Amino acid sequence: MAWRRAVLGLGLATAMLTCGCEVDAGLSDASPTPSSARTQAGGGDEQRTRRNLERLRVAPERSGSGYARDRFGTRWKDIDRNGCDQRNDVLARDLREVRKRGDCVVVSGTLDDPYSGKRITFSKSDADEVQIDHVYPLALAWRMGASGWDEDRRERFANDHDNLLAVWGVPNRQKSDKGPGEWKPQRSFQCAYAGKYVAIAKEYALPVTQGDRAALRDFLGRC
Repeated sequence: MAWRRAVLGLGLATAMLTCGCEVDAGLSDASPTPSSARTQAGGGDEQRTRRNLERLRVAPERSGSGYARDRFGTRWKDIDRNGCDQRNDVLARDLREVRKRGDCVVVSGTLDDPYSGKRITFSKSDADEVQIDHVYPLALAWRMGASGWDEDRRERFANDHDNLLAVWGVPNRQKSDKGPGEWKPQRSFQCAYAGKYVAIAKEYALPVTQGDRAALRDFLGRC
């Protein structure tokens, strides 16, 4: 847990931005919101992540029989009891130029998508453009052993800030329930992605497949 808090305090080098990206000038008067999603597992943390990766149990995927999203409890439950649901917490954390309705509801902002590098203008009226991804996907976790967890543990996993990331909807749909052996983010985010994936797997004692471990090793080479 200490390492994960430290990782969240580090800034990722500026994400690649694709040509022709749009910026909503109407948000220019808002103060930037630091994004803890843009993280690195560099230096000593990189080495620690490598050690933690090698200590993760390797196992094949089991059957996904019985999986349903509601088996992971209330969606976006306010498990940290700060008065805001987890979706709005993550949007406020990961977007810049955030505007809210009241204390919690994020109505607009700008996302530098960590998965693609594309800059996305978020508006609550088109909320699906920015989605909240589970870095270690729920359906994959189910196949890797979460099917045997109790309901409270599954709900905590599904709403853990450290496993949640605001991303553009397009790569999130492409990623779906794939692990790192089948899907990868843009090269500049692979180190951070590996750091987050390994940390959450370690925290919840989730194994990885042989292919996922090989991919994570490769991603850590980007640090």
